Parts: sequence; C-alpha cells; structure tokens
Amino acid sequence: MNHVLRSAEERRREIQLNADRMGIDDAYISDLIETFYARVRADETLGPIFNAEIGDNWGPHLARMKDFWASVAMNAGRYNGKPVPAHTKLTGVDPSDFQIWLGLFRQTLEDTAPNVEVVYYFMERAERIARSLQMAMFGLPTLPRA
Repeated sequence: MNHVLRSAEERRREIQLNADRMGIDDAYISDLIETFYARVRADETLGPIFNAEIGDNWGPHLARMKDFWASVAMNAGRYNGKPVPAHTKLTGVDPSDFQIWLGLFRQTLEDTAPNVEVVYYFMERAERIARSLQMAMFGLPTLPRA
C-alpha cells in the first residue's frame, strides 16, 4: 500500500476544499448553530442543563460554538477552548442526554443542510465528539467511574 505523506497545510486545504464543495461555509454554520441551540433551549431535558450553565450569556456561547464547528467542519482553526473540562464540571447531566443532543443535532441538520452529504459529514463528527465527552464524563460503559 502506497501512503503519501501530506503536510498539515495540504491536509487543511483538502478539508477546506471538501467543505466548500459540500456547501459548508461560515453562513451555513451560523444558521446551523443558531437553529440548533434555539431547539436546545426549548428542549425539556437539555434546556434546563444549558440554561443553568449559560443563563443569559448565550451570545458568547454561540460565537464559541460557531468557531468550534467551523474548526471541526472546515479546519478553520478558530477554536481554542477546552471542551472536556467545560463538560465534566456540569451537574445534572445523564449519559442518555447525549442521545437527545445527537437527535436534536441530526434533526437540525436534516432541516438546514444544503444536501444529505452534509448531514452525514457533521453527524460522523458529532457522534465522535459525543462519545469522547461521554467517556470523559462517565467513563467506559463497562467500567466503573474512577
């Protein structure tokens, strides 16, 4: 098997071109995040969790999430937060809340994405991120939490 080594800049450019080809840009990510977090705030399970942590300070959170998803989807390099500590400090979160979050995210993608490829592209990343955060917060499902 012939492996071609690419520089970080070549990989970054490939991701950016692929995102552009799918119709993913800052305007789409802004629409996705605004729509999704409006639904999160209205959700009977997730709304209270987010509102307890964020309160009336949604503007900075939305801006941070737009940078986060632009970095995830387009390799924009604008996010420099620490999501694991931000999530592990939360109280009142149940492992099943991640499925609610993913379901809302998928529905928002299906309602807003320019095409089905974008739904799959974001969901692959969202599921990986959710698994990572869930593991950080609750440990492996078959092992007791330390």
